[in-house]
Amino acid sequence: MAGISVLIPTYNQPCLELVSQLQAQLEQAAVPYEIIVADDGSTDERTVEANLGIATLGHCQYIVRKENAGRAAIRNFLAQEAQYDLLLFIDSDMILVDDQYIRRYLAAECDSVLDGGVRIVGGEDEWRGNLRYLYEKAEEPHHTAQERQRTPYQHLHTANLLIRRELMLKYPFDERFRHYGYEDVLLGKTLRRHRVAIKHIDNPLGFSTFESNADFVAKTEEGLRTLYEFREDLRGYSRLLTLVSGIHIPLVKTMICWMHRLAGPAVRRNLCSTHPRLFLFKLYKLGYYLCQASR
Repeated sequence: MAGISVLIPTYNQPCLELVSQLQAQLEQAAVPYEIIVADDGSTDERTVEANLGIATLGHCQYIVRKENAGRAAIRNFLAQEAQYDLLLFIDSDMILVDDQYIRRYLAAECDSVLDGGVRIVGGEDEWRGNLRYLYEKAEEPHHTAQERQRTPYQHLHTANLLIRRELMLKYPFDERFRHYGYEDVLLGKTLRRHRVAIKHIDNPLGFSTFESNADFVAKTEEGLRTLYEFREDLRGYSRLLTLVSGIHIPLVKTMICWMHRLAGPAVRRNLCSTHPRLFLFKLYKLGYYLCQASR
C-alpha cells in the first residue's frame, strides 16, 4: 500500500483541529502517512502559537517560514518536503464533512490526479448578507463531480487535490503567482498540455468560513489583478476572460470602464454592505478587470 503525504499550506489560519481529525482518519486507514503544515510567513503570532500543537502529533510536522513565499512557491516547497508517492493538498480553512474522506481517496486508486471538490457548509440564516457565502452558494451547482468532469482541467482546485508526487515535481506550480488567485488554474492548463488525466470524484471538503464582505471584495480585486497580469497564460481557462474576449468593439470596453469609474465606488459600497447583490458583483468584476489596462 502506497503512503500518503497530506500537505497543508497556511497563512494566519488555525488548523490544529483539521490536522487532528485528518490524523485520526489516517490512523484508522492503516496507511503510511505524514501530515506537513507549512506556515507561509503568518503575521498573527497567536495563530502561529496555536498551530505549534501540530508538531506534538504523531507523523505531523509544522514548518514556520518567516517570509511569505506566495501561494505557488509554498505548495512547491511542500511537495519537495514530502516523502510519499501520493500528495494530498488541502487548504487550511477547509473542514472534514464525514469520517470516510481519507478512505474514499485511497479506494479511488489515484493514477495521476484526483480532485475531490468542495461542499458549502452553513445555513442561510447564519450567513445572510455575506457576499462570499451568497457567491459560493450560487456556484454550488458547478461543484458536483459530474459537472467538474465536463471540463476537468478548468475545474482543478488545490483546496482538495490528490496528485502523484512525480507529477507534481515534474509540473510544479508557476512561482510567478505570488498573489491571490489562479495558480491552480494554470496548473490545470499545464497538465492538459502534457495530457495528464484529471479525474473528479465526489469526496468533498467543507467550506464553512466566509470572510467579511469588505475582505472578500478586496480579495476579489487582488484576484482580478492577477488575472489581468497573466491573461495570456490563462486564456480559455477563465469565464471572465472568455466574456471579455467576446467584446469585439473597443468602444464598448471603454464605455464599461468609464461606467465602472463613475459608478464603481457606489457599487463597491453595496457589495461591502449587509445587503450585497450578486448581479452587481458580476458587473463590478467586469468593470474592475477592464479598467486594469488603463492603470
